[in-house]
Amino acid sequence: MSTESADGDGDLRDRITNFLRRNFPQIQMHGGDAAISHLDRENGEVHIQLGGACSGCGISPMTIQAIKSRMVKEIPEIDTVHADTGMDSGADGDLGGTGGTTPSFPGDGGEEAEDDEGPQAPF
Repeated sequence: MSTESADGDGDLRDRITNFLRRNFPQIQMHGGDAAISHLDRENGEVHIQLGGACSGCGISPMTIQAIKSRMVKEIPEIDTVHADTGMDSGADGDLGGTGGTTPSFPGDGGEEAEDDEGPQAPF
């Protein structure tokens, strides 16, 4: 990898990290964290892991959807965002969940799914 490419990845990583901090302060305010687990600049793909309190949080799916839709609009180099709560694995080994547990999210089709979708995210 050339130095120019490495510097470009570093700049893009910084912009993604700043985007997350600026647009989603509630992640840290509620005891969660977000990290870039993989960045493929050539294909315009980024993988984001949400950890801490985000693992198992009922509004994590809404946060993830907001990150996916807003990041591709605000950062032109990013075409695809993959994000999850890292329940079974972590970003570079630092966001792993307890494993073995499966969170239930509002709207998951259970035996008889209720109409209550849960709280709405503020974004």
